[in-house]
Amino acid sequence: MVHVGIGYDVHQLVAGRKLVLGGVEIPHPKGLDGHSDADALMHAICDAVLGALGEEDIGHFFPNTDPRWKGVPSKMFFEEAAKQVAKRGAKIINIDATVIAQAPKIYPHIAEMKNRIAAALGILPAKVGVKATTNETMGFIGREEGIAAMAVASVNLPE
Repeated sequence: MVHVGIGYDVHQLVAGRKLVLGGVEIPHPKGLDGHSDADALMHAICDAVLGALGEEDIGHFFPNTDPRWKGVPSKMFFEEAAKQVAKRGAKIINIDATVIAQAPKIYPHIAEMKNRIAAALGILPAKVGVKATTNETMGFIGREEGIAAMAVASVNLPE
């Protein structure tokens, strides 16, 4: 039976941090602030996969109060989500995600993001959709104060 989950994440842009989205370091004067690498795209996808399984969110598995997760790459969170999928004898059907950022331009990095996301989840890149849009200069995203991501995951779970 196919189950669907949705994920959303947002992080503030700050000086002195690398900008990592979809496991790809993107040249930009600011990076996302957070306990881990703050990869909003991977976090949203991870929550979508966990949601499709009926699990709690990423913060339950990797609390930002735990020093073990300070600065770690979000790929580790994906590996846990993939373990949860395998533990249930399930299979990820597909992922679809959108990054909302005024800057930098995301499109030149999408192919590499799809490859890294797919590799971390153990699925084919063709099963991963990544899109990008701006906020048309409105709100905190439009003012380049932060970046958000949303994702949907479909997972085939045995009955």
